[in-house]
Amino acid sequence: MSSPVICFGQQPCGIFPRRFLYAKIQTARRVQQEIGGEIVFFYHDSDHDPRETVTIVRDRHSGVERRLNFEFANKIQKQFSPLFAKRVLPEWREKMVRQLPQYASDVLVEEFKNIAAGNVADFCLEMYARMGLLSGVRVVRSGDQAVRRQAADVTDYFVDLPYEGELVRARLDQDRLRFHKGGGAYLDLPLVDYGKAAISPTRDTRFRWMQSVIGCTHYVAGAGEMQYLNLGEAPDVQFLTRDPITESDRAYLPD
Repeated sequence: MSSPVICFGQQPCGIFPRRFLYAKIQTARRVQQEIGGEIVFFYHDSDHDPRETVTIVRDRHSGVERRLNFEFANKIQKQFSPLFAKRVLPEWREKMVRQLPQYASDVLVEEFKNIAAGNVADFCLEMYARMGLLSGVRVVRSGDQAVRRQAADVTDYFVDLPYEGELVRARLDQDRLRFHKGGGAYLDLPLVDYGKAAISPTRDTRFRWMQSVIGCTHYVAGAGEMQYLNLGEAPDVQFLTRDPITESDRAYLPD
């Protein structure tokens, strides 16, 4: 019998991880203590939504909440580039170094200052690792071209392609590629040649795409995930709801 593979998935979810990601990690560690095996973090850094990295923090003295996020080089990059292609601006980093002592411990601020990652996905992942959250955890990234080439074919997906000097992520819609600009507005692009290395899954195809690479035996899901996951497509996987945590959408900030 093969050793258990305990997986959880998440987009980059803030300069400091949101508490629901911390809960997924802790749930996976608890399960590992019970049954053994390996923990795998499916890091969906192909997502392009800038709202994913909003970080809700609380002033350490006044208790007032504030929403922090990366700043972006231009509108195209902000709206449509995958998180692994959204650049970290030096001026944003300098501003955050000045502001973070209001919200985080000196230790975390020092770790933040030492991160040299040039894109949003790398920056978040390195911060999570520096916080000790990923010790003993194998990370598999949806933006990794080797992973993409290995993954199963899916019929519903996004394609990475160059557009106005940026790498962007457009959804395949029959014979065209398109951006969703909000509401009912779309921008259509001509269909271009692309290979598997340019493809990343949609929400509805993400699990089976991921599973074709990771082959997990247990999957730790958030409450929202459990509402749309098709459990029937993976009858051999044991799906587990993450352990509850208070203020799940706020940043996890240990003292």
